[in-house]
Amino acid sequence: METINALGRRKAAVARIYVNEGAGKITINGRDIEVYFPSSILRYIVMQPLDKLGVAEKYDIKVNLDGGGFKGQAEALRLAIARALVKINAEDKHALKVEGFMTRDARRVERKKPGQPKARKHFQFSKR
Repeated sequence: METINALGRRKAAVARIYVNEGAGKITINGRDIEVYFPSSILRYIVMQPLDKLGVAEKYDIKVNLDGGGFKGQAEALRLAIARALVKINAEDKHALKVEGFMTRDARRVERKKPGQPKARKHFQFSKR
């Protein structure tokens, strides 16, 4: 199997991944997944597509993560892994799509407007 690459995005985070056959090692920016994501919840988010298909121990994944916060990075990585698994085996697409792993979450932070304290919050109106 040649190297499969895929891209995942969420908020400001971008995940570029390279998948090879191996023993299930995930390396993120040169560090192991347990070091990069100390939280078990974030590791669970990343591993969801692999666990759903039961191929967690079958592929080595090298990841370049950039931008965003840790939650956005974890979700961007989940999307990239799901896309790579579909490139490897197209029959898996339906199972991943049903779980929502193939959908790009396009929600972004709404910008702050001038004359307001936040994006939607307004200063209290005073008649007099």
